[in-house]
Amino acid sequence: MSSQSFSRRRFMKQSSLAATMPLFTVIPQSVQGANDRIEIGIIGCGSRGQNALMQEIHQFSSEENVAITAVCDVWRQHRESAAQKTLDWYDAKAKEFVQYRELLELPTIDAVAIATPDHLHATILYDAIEAGKDAYCEKPLARNLTELNRVVDRVKKSDRVVQLGTQLRSWPSFSGCRKAVQEGLLGPIIKAAQVRNSYEPYWNRFARPLQESDTDWKTFLGHVEYRPFDSDQHTAWYGYRDFTDGSISNLMCHFIDLVHYITGAKYPRCAATLCGNYAWKNQRTCPDSVHTLLEYPEGFMVSYTSSFGNGFGNYTRFWGTKGMIDAANWREPFMTGEGTDDPERIKEKQRVPDVETTPHMQNWLQCLRSREQPNADIDAGDQHAVACLLADAANIEERKMIFDPDERTFRPA
Repeated sequence: MSSQSFSRRRFMKQSSLAATMPLFTVIPQSVQGANDRIEIGIIGCGSRGQNALMQEIHQFSSEENVAITAVCDVWRQHRESAAQKTLDWYDAKAKEFVQYRELLELPTIDAVAIATPDHLHATILYDAIEAGKDAYCEKPLARNLTELNRVVDRVKKSDRVVQLGTQLRSWPSFSGCRKAVQEGLLGPIIKAAQVRNSYEPYWNRFARPLQESDTDWKTFLGHVEYRPFDSDQHTAWYGYRDFTDGSISNLMCHFIDLVHYITGAKYPRCAATLCGNYAWKNQRTCPDSVHTLLEYPEGFMVSYTSSFGNGFGNYTRFWGTKGMIDAANWREPFMTGEGTDDPERIKEKQRVPDVETTPHMQNWLQCLRSREQPNADIDAGDQHAVACLLADAANIEERKMIFDPDERTFRPA
């Protein structure tokens, strides 16, 4: 199936399905007191859940007095491996669950970290808020506007602390870029662009044999249309349009969140996108090449492109009338006045000074006690999701699409 087979009809069908998902309701609870241990549940114990989120929580577990006491995954080996980690770390094995709603029913759980496939993020986050839990949710926040608006509204009506997994905004290097732009060192921003290429699609490395007896296929599918068990779709789901929007939602999402963070912009006005499969033609349906352009009402354009088949030419750049930032090295971006004759341009090439920040996960853990808003709050999640969904809608509709911030809808230009 080609990427274009993900048609308008399926696009609309997923939106309506998400709107009819059953609700999960539990009386909300308050986070424990400052002297008590905060108990966290992990929903989704695959590569991201175990190797990133669990490790990061454990890194700060003593300092912030938290512990992982419950884990949930449909895949038995992932679930058991995650539980074993908690035994090694805390001398107490976490409770194991296949169904995330059963984990949410635990009165001892104060917060959850969600690292499931993309198509389940919004539904599980909504249910976590309904259950009175704080949450850390991996990006993208949602896969269509219906579920996006629903979960954003629910979080805003609650008193829950929600952090989205766009962790680059918590890096000292990018906080330094934000400071430079906000102080006007680059002048008005006129363009931001990222090229993020690699030889092989990232989803290839996740594919592996899986027996249906070792997982709960129906729960994995969630609200996605049922089909017979498929090991490749389950393990390499990053490569299938039924479960993700490909590099737009997994790679561009990080960049567009940085654009919002660094420039202060919120929502794009319009987007145009081209996608295709040119190098990796197989049963997987996500495009191996993407190029999208977004225009912002603040007066600048954003370009994002990624191609799988050749990894040369990667960069991340911000252009202003007085200079530009080159962040090809994410840890050590630099500024230069090259390319402009503005009399106030940056005179010498220089490293962008870091601005010290709290690590992204630790920021969330601290906010569980302070009840302050974290670095990537629900507004940041809404903004990155709108940008990615708008870009993908332009691909699906094969024309430029406009976002109406008052109606919270898309329409053709």
